[in-house]
Amino acid sequence: MTGRDVMTPVELLQSKKIATRPVISLSEGSDPRIIAGALAARDARIADVILVGSLQIMQNELAALGQEAGNGLTLHDPATSPLTEEFSAQYHEMRKHKGVDADKARAACETPLVYAAMLVREGHADGTLGGAVFTTSDVVRAAIQVIGVAPDALMISSFFLMFPPSNATPYANPHARAMLYSDGGLVIDPSSDELVSIAQQSAASAQALLRVDPKIAMLSFSTKGSAKHPAVTKVSQATEALRAARPDLAVEGELQFDAAFVPDIADRKAPGSDVAGHANVMIFPNLDAGNIAYKITQRIGGYAAIGPILQGVAKPANDLSRGCSAEDVTEMIAVTALQGLKS
Repeated sequence: MTGRDVMTPVELLQSKKIATRPVISLSEGSDPRIIAGALAARDARIADVILVGSLQIMQNELAALGQEAGNGLTLHDPATSPLTEEFSAQYHEMRKHKGVDADKARAACETPLVYAAMLVREGHADGTLGGAVFTTSDVVRAAIQVIGVAPDALMISSFFLMFPPSNATPYANPHARAMLYSDGGLVIDPSSDELVSIAQQSAASAQALLRVDPKIAMLSFSTKGSAKHPAVTKVSQATEALRAARPDLAVEGELQFDAAFVPDIADRKAPGSDVAGHANVMIFPNLDAGNIAYKITQRIGGYAAIGPILQGVAKPANDLSRGCSAEDVTEMIAVTALQGLKS
């Protein structure tokens, strides 16, 4: 892994001694990219996969590739699955206060997105993944309605794992390191309290998926009071609230990105900080900043971006980009599997 200080999710999962492989349900099992990514995950032995969709289409797609179900790859068609009746009853029970009757519950559970999430809720799968066809709002809605928000989470947010390029590329940077960017895909304009929640979730995600001690930078266009504005105040207040709530975390703010990333600049702008210049968890003040930053880091900086990855869901559920490749699907299967592991 030239030029990288940590393993990718697939590499990390392959390195672990796991007695029983995690089971991941894929709600778009008829999509060729999903099928190819699932086959790669099965062959790499990082997870067992349940493809959810039209049985005939899935079988035809597998046959075209000279493959078939089995050996860790299972096909579920919600229209014919014996689990659908059980799921419908459970879904009706938990959604009837919202006016969902038995017929609507049955119709919902015959949709692949809800069915795949119900597999997780009812313990048939350890996590679920969708978004190659469904929109982010569809994926998040199903996760919230079926799986729910984690008891210790204020909200659901998202992040990207950013992996630096090889030192052999033109993008080689002496400060390059794997990082977590949050939020880059979901929460548009978080409040100060929401920034605290996002930062706490992101610290746990960095520990689980990057296996690093999180060094959190609360980012702004100001460093340590160099500018005055309500947007800066929001970040500085979030920094103090995070320190009070989690004194065990290494956090600094407010910081400009260069002060968070480059040690020499950190020495000038935030002298004496253990985080500035070495941050690996970048918390952006809003979605504009986070989304733009990850795309610039990816397209100009040459970093590999994995995500958006959801955090704050009671059990693992993740979103794919509709422009994803089969390789992206495999990597996100590994991410979802790792989120479900206890250590």
